[in-house]
Amino acid sequence: MLDLKKNKVMPFAMSALLVGSALTPAIVFAQDDVKEEEKEMTPSFIKAEGIIDSVEKRENATFYTIKNEDKPAGFYVTDKTLVFDNSGKEIALVKGDKVTIYTDANKPMLAIYPPQYSPEVVIVEKDETGSVAVGKFDETLLSEEHSLKLNVGEKTELSSLSGKEVKIDDLAGKNLLVFYSITTMSIPAQTPPEKIVVLDDVKDEGESKPEPQEPETTPDPEASEMEAAVEAIIAADHKMVKDVKMVPLRAIAEELGFTVKSTGNGAIITKEGEARSFTITRGEKNYGYNKALRQFEEAPALLEKWKTYVPVSFVEDLME
Repeated sequence: MLDLKKNKVMPFAMSALLVGSALTPAIVFAQDDVKEEEKEMTPSFIKAEGIIDSVEKRENATFYTIKNEDKPAGFYVTDKTLVFDNSGKEIALVKGDKVTIYTDANKPMLAIYPPQYSPEVVIVEKDETGSVAVGKFDETLLSEEHSLKLNVGEKTELSSLSGKEVKIDDLAGKNLLVFYSITTMSIPAQTPPEKIVVLDDVKDEGESKPEPQEPETTPDPEASEMEAAVEAIIAADHKMVKDVKMVPLRAIAEELGFTVKSTGNGAIITKEGEARSFTITRGEKNYGYNKALRQFEEAPALLEKWKTYVPVSFVEDLME
């Protein structure tokens, strides 16, 4: 877990809280007079929540799947992901945790189902008192939804994702992770937050940062030969179904080192030494990837006797 640099801010007058306002457990109050354009404003972060259903260790990250009624999703956690409970304590994720994840809305995402996220923040919802806000706050420290105003005091713990020292003046216009427990019964609600983390590795609006470059790698002759063999199979044996190129599943999967086990109406594809497995069913666009679901653009079909064909895009899944 990232070691966040903790700093105490200079004393700041608490009189910013409305005089005579009552402090209550954290609540989000809606405004009746919010302008139409503000209602339609796109938030800086995509929010998803659910119960962790599975955990899979990968080379540079851990992949989690979450269940939320009919909205399953997956997300990756790396050593840069911030993981806290709702009271602001750093915590390790385990199966069965109820989580809320926040992902930069400007981050590119794969168009797959169920969606997969690489969140900046993961919050484990515990029974302890505490609420969380994630998003951009303006020069008055008012949230972009105009529902919460921060009144930062001397007891507020300030830190940043990058580890840089943070002062009160550094908060305006930034994407923030805010932990708080009480608010005023005003519109907007106001709070003296206990802890704020500046998400300064997340792109701020109007800023441009260089995109990460793929590291140079030495070509693998064996992999190149395998790719050439797959390309040859596709060139020699493919069908077009509704403008989707369909290719023979078994021939390609076995060329890539997978074992293909027939289920009668589809197949289970596995590879020795790997945790990955795929479950394909003819006539169904959804297919299983470990315990998650993904989706074909066209359903697998028996286009020749004893030969199941799948969309050519599935080859990329096999070659990940």
